[in-house]
Amino acid sequence: MKFDLVDMVLEQEAGRIVTIKQVTLAEEYLADHFPSFPILPGVLMLEAMVQAASKLLAPSGERLVLGEGKSVKYGAMVRPGDSLRVEVTAGATKEDGTTPCKGSGTVLRRDSSETMTAVAGRFTMRPARIE
Repeated sequence: MKFDLVDMVLEQEAGRIVTIKQVTLAEEYLADHFPSFPILPGVLMLEAMVQAASKLLAPSGERLVLGEGKSVKYGAMVRPGDSLRVEVTAGATKEDGTTPCKGSGTVLRRDSSETMTAVAGRFTMRPARIE
């Protein structure tokens, strides 16, 4: 199963990207998480930040992966019909190829103008090691 968690890039500039993920009942994982109350799993919120960071740091498609997550916190639930607005800022890439990032995901509800933080934290991106 492929998880494409960036539907659209809203803004992009050096060191910063803002993306959107529309969550719909068509997402296969929602059938199991949870059948009577579907919500976007927290690990996929983190993955949405990782995918946004990859688009920012590797525009030509170089393969980057999550190296480390720090201080990742979860808040509001993201349900079908909601959108997850992800903002990631990246620091300077280090000699070992790792890049520190800071990200947050905000829930945009279809029936409200109120926004709530769903996920926020710091993480490191690194080149994939294919062996």
